[in-house]
Amino acid sequence: MSDEDEYYDEDNGGQDEDYGGGDEDCGNQQDYGNQDDYSNQQDYGNQYGYGNEQQQYGYGGNNDQQYDQNDYGGGYGNNQQQQYGYGNNEQQYDQDDYGGGYDESEEPEEQEEEDPEPEDQDIDYSDDVENSEDVVEDEEEEEDDGYTQVAAHTNQASDGTEGGNNESHGMGSLIKGAMDGFGGGGFDGVVGQIGSLISEGGGASGGGLSNIFSSGGMESIVGNLISTASHQFFGINPATGAIIGAIAGNIIFQMGGTNNSLSSIGKVVLDNIISGKFKRDIQPFTPGGGGPPGLGFQQQFQPINFQAERQRCLDQRVLFEDPQFPANNSSLYYKTPPEDPIVWKRPGEIYENPQLIVGEKSRFDVKQGALGDCWLLAAVANLTLRDELFYRVVPPDQSFTENYAGIFHFQFWRYGQWVDVVIDDRLPTVDGRLCYMRSQENNEFWSALLEKAYAKLYGGYENLDGGTTAEALEDFTGGLTEFFDLEKGDKSTILAMLVRGMQMGSLFGCSIDADENVKEAQLTNGLVRGHAYSITAIQTVNTYSGQIPLLRIRNPWGNSKEWNGPWSDGSSEWNQVDPSQREQMNVQFAKDGEFWMSFDDFMSNFTQMECCNLSADVMDEISEMTGVEIHDKQRHQWVEKQEDGEWNSRQGTAGGCQNNDTYIQNPQYATAFQVPLDAVEHDGKCTVIAAVLQKYRREMRSKNLDNLPIGFSVYRSEGGGALQSIAGQKPVARTKVFINMREVTVRFRVPPGQYVIVPCTFDAYDDASFLLRVFANAEFQTK
Repeated sequence: MSDEDEYYDEDNGGQDEDYGGGDEDCGNQQDYGNQDDYSNQQDYGNQYGYGNEQQQYGYGGNNDQQYDQNDYGGGYGNNQQQQYGYGNNEQQYDQDDYGGGYDESEEPEEQEEEDPEPEDQDIDYSDDVENSEDVVEDEEEEEDDGYTQVAAHTNQASDGTEGGNNESHGMGSLIKGAMDGFGGGGFDGVVGQIGSLISEGGGASGGGLSNIFSSGGMESIVGNLISTASHQFFGINPATGAIIGAIAGNIIFQMGGTNNSLSSIGKVVLDNIISGKFKRDIQPFTPGGGGPPGLGFQQQFQPINFQAERQRCLDQRVLFEDPQFPANNSSLYYKTPPEDPIVWKRPGEIYENPQLIVGEKSRFDVKQGALGDCWLLAAVANLTLRDELFYRVVPPDQSFTENYAGIFHFQFWRYGQWVDVVIDDRLPTVDGRLCYMRSQENNEFWSALLEKAYAKLYGGYENLDGGTTAEALEDFTGGLTEFFDLEKGDKSTILAMLVRGMQMGSLFGCSIDADENVKEAQLTNGLVRGHAYSITAIQTVNTYSGQIPLLRIRNPWGNSKEWNGPWSDGSSEWNQVDPSQREQMNVQFAKDGEFWMSFDDFMSNFTQMECCNLSADVMDEISEMTGVEIHDKQRHQWVEKQEDGEWNSRQGTAGGCQNNDTYIQNPQYATAFQVPLDAVEHDGKCTVIAAVLQKYRREMRSKNLDNLPIGFSVYRSEGGGALQSIAGQKPVARTKVFINMREVTVRFRVPPGQYVIVPCTFDAYDDASFLLRVFANAEFQTK
């Protein structure tokens, strides 16, 4: 869809606004023109794509257009978006609830920013500090309602704090809600509680505050099950991971091949699959399924059952060819063909002995190809950090030797349901080399095949140009992802979110903006730019200057490329720590890729952090896969509920934002939240993360349809029924802006009670399907 295709003229001061792709700028992309203008960027280095500052009021390429929800004259501006691709034309739209429309005819006046202390911040509905010289404050009303709200990723929460931190991922709004339950002591209050949380059993692996996923403890637990014979192998050889009774398909088809190199978790998962102990609740993926109202997508193919189709190929001695995703141009592009001629080849035709998974270390090193999908690459890098998540996406029951028949399958979370995507192994090559995603080891093919399956999921390789890492991480985990800009975020908030995430079983990754000229350039301090790290634990130590927090961070390469600054392996700072505490922290000076660094150094050196929140349902499935009882080891867990919905103009449910008289006609979802007896905050409030995800938009790019600007509001509902009017009713939480991303997310804290969530598009009469997801820290009701 080009810039000329759609305009949004509602009260915009005579300035036509158009939507961009809302995605992350991957670089090395072709110039598709206008909205699909990838800027012809050759930026391979900035794979993670954060740190590109977007000005709110600019027009043209590399500008995110935002339209604020100015309830009661409120809102804030100076928002900086960190996305990849599509010329960074991420558009955001104002919702002037009581004024109607938006007006950007006046040039914004620059305001000097200040960073207030988080503990003193009050969240207000103030006028946009960049859009007007007169700031309208509503502090008294904000004080009266008593609600606090936080937000993450690029969706600012509804209530900015005047003049401070609001430009980045809603961090101004994050502060008050994130600090709940820490005694009001600001940064020192958070630090002071870490030690007590560890002593209460928050140290999953003895090294500090962590959880079974972040600590990497699953591998050692599963390894112990194997060594003590607690897990009995029935379907595979535990020493080699070879499937007992498998057919040597590579010999039948004379395609070469080497067995997989599986970790302990991989072996147990494979054995449980082969023996029938674990059977996943999953549906075969069929292209063309679903779609928004009136589009007319139809099921065009029969579902492919991986096991049955593989057996058919073996019986008939034929290599599988996927009829749903053929090896031709229709799978490559819908608009712009590749510059070089593509030849489709099977891995055995590219390298003599292909291997799906080469080894534990090489698996972490994945390279981007000619396609602009570094957003996907960043998510893949995070996926490889945890085997219990990796093998949910890359089932270990397939290889280039055992039962090989040119057929593979990968499993993704798609709009609320897990699907099995079956593909053949014919891959696009140029001059005999893979032209898209590939592993560092030339004979390893899981990453190239995963990318092909993901391209099939979304309708073709070109559809993967431009996206967000959060989008792919959610498709890989089924979790709900939040992103934080460490360069703009308040350190008290970041530390508080780390603590709460460790308590709730969340996973944390971090990285440094890539060098546009050098892939994964190593800095003098030992850190590598554009490289995914995981945060595995939080600890506090007493030093000569007082108590300070430390983070344990892991480089998945597992080698000597570690931080070499203060608190690194063998540094003099460790002399200040009592030997007994060092032993309790399991501090080891080894070239193993794991290191400690102070939280202040973490904030100064890393530029972004992502938090992947996993629900109890995800943890239950991991328990079934591995035989490890997660509930026994993870006390606090997110409870997830989801509802499918649609904005349908013909049915009168596409009401648009509050600028429109039809707003109240939007779908409404009643919820009743309660506080768990063992809530981590201990303050009588509920913690909620709500997200609205618009479905099928990436698949419809070939039809000139892209993401709509979407948002949502949450209202208190004393009677628990649908809202008949919102006159005089302030939302307790909402997205600050309408933005044309796949998903908008807000984290907020409220007293227990009944609430109504109202998802909407910016304009009325826009048709789309959506998924509403709600994570809460206790069981709750929806209707």
